[in-house]
Amino acid sequence: MSSSVQSGVITLLHTACGAGILAMPYAFKPFGLILGLSMIIFCGLCSSTGLYLQSYVSKYVPPGHASFFTLCRLTRPELSVVFDAAIAVKCFGVGVSYLVVVGDLLPQIMSTFTTHGWLLSRQFHITAVTLIIVTPLCFIKKLDSLRYTSSIAITAVGYLCVLVVFHFAVPNSEIDHLRGHVSIWKPSDVDSSMLSSFPIFVFAYTCHHNMFSIINEQSDKSLDSITKLIRIAITLAMSLYISIGALGYCTFGDHITGNIITLYPNSISSTIGRIAIALLVILAFPLQCHPARASVNHILHYFSKGNTHPPMTTTSAEQNSLLRDSELESSEQLTYECEDELIEENSANQPPVVTLEGPRFIFITSGILLFSYILAMSVTSLANVLSIVGATGSTSISFILPGIFGYKLIASEYAKSVVPPAKERILRIISLLLAIWGFIVMITSLSATIFLHATH
Repeated sequence: MSSSVQSGVITLLHTACGAGILAMPYAFKPFGLILGLSMIIFCGLCSSTGLYLQSYVSKYVPPGHASFFTLCRLTRPELSVVFDAAIAVKCFGVGVSYLVVVGDLLPQIMSTFTTHGWLLSRQFHITAVTLIIVTPLCFIKKLDSLRYTSSIAITAVGYLCVLVVFHFAVPNSEIDHLRGHVSIWKPSDVDSSMLSSFPIFVFAYTCHHNMFSIINEQSDKSLDSITKLIRIAITLAMSLYISIGALGYCTFGDHITGNIITLYPNSISSTIGRIAIALLVILAFPLQCHPARASVNHILHYFSKGNTHPPMTTTSAEQNSLLRDSELESSEQLTYECEDELIEENSANQPPVVTLEGPRFIFITSGILLFSYILAMSVTSLANVLSIVGATGSTSISFILPGIFGYKLIASEYAKSVVPPAKERILRIISLLLAIWGFIVMITSLSATIFLHATH
């Protein structure tokens, strides 16, 4: 069953708005209110540009089968498996961090209601959540089937937004006592803290790893429809970040911390807020498992079948739609022989399909769950490792790869002697600028992580 624009918006918004939304007010501290708002808007535009380019270049592969791997094989085939490995590690690491947050957060919530030792054990809660909630959701094959859980998660984010707005608007003596100085027009102090907070803004909208799956599952895959989906999702995410970030910063000023909810007085509303955070991270795990599983499948196929032909992941339910493309197999030997070879929509120079079904689907999903569980039970903090992975993997997914895809593929169907339309020439320039921006972000984020111990 194909999904609607509404379903795509919910999934994309849930992927973008993770637990990191709680750190958004803290990101305003070194930037000040106006510059912080400008950063939210600018980074939202950069991320939406990457999403739009993903949508635009998806026409260069058979409809419904776009992925980072297949598009990489059309542009930089020698790096396709490297980028897929980065995507797999990044999504796997973020998923593990969610389980770590569950192990830290749920015992705190339960301590409000009970003193039983086993109910306050992080190992118990990680095990229970993994078995009862996470595992069944991860074995769902299509992102569209997760739209109901994503709706619950978005409701949780909405509650956090209401909580922040309420405490900003309603006077409270305990909160007033904690309020510090609020910088309006300029940063209170220009120092290294701006660099350490920079990744919070940049990676706030990271949802690009699920964009191709959302495009593939849309009933209407036209560019206008996908663009509408992106516009709605990013606008909603931007509104949430502005509300929580700006109002949270105005509430506590330069006394803000990395997790705003810890500053609110203990109350029923604050406890519900912590429960909302727990729901948010628990239900976000399957959205990391989905692209990680696809990337692992690409890597396994790459090494088991060789790198002659670039595969695409599909399910048995989708195979019937590929019968009309059976003539592609006769042209496999012609694919990617020349880097400058023209690539046309529905041309013969498009890759064959490899399925992700049966034992392989079960094996990869089970492996991701097992290793995530073992790692989450063994460690309590993955901050530095995840920051490095995020600085490389998230940057590649959000900016560098969409930029490379756009620059290499857009207008590639025209002969070299033909001048492409103005729109496509502009898009190629934008693609190049986005890729350059991605490398700048990567260098900046890695520097902040290594030297300032910043996290994303």
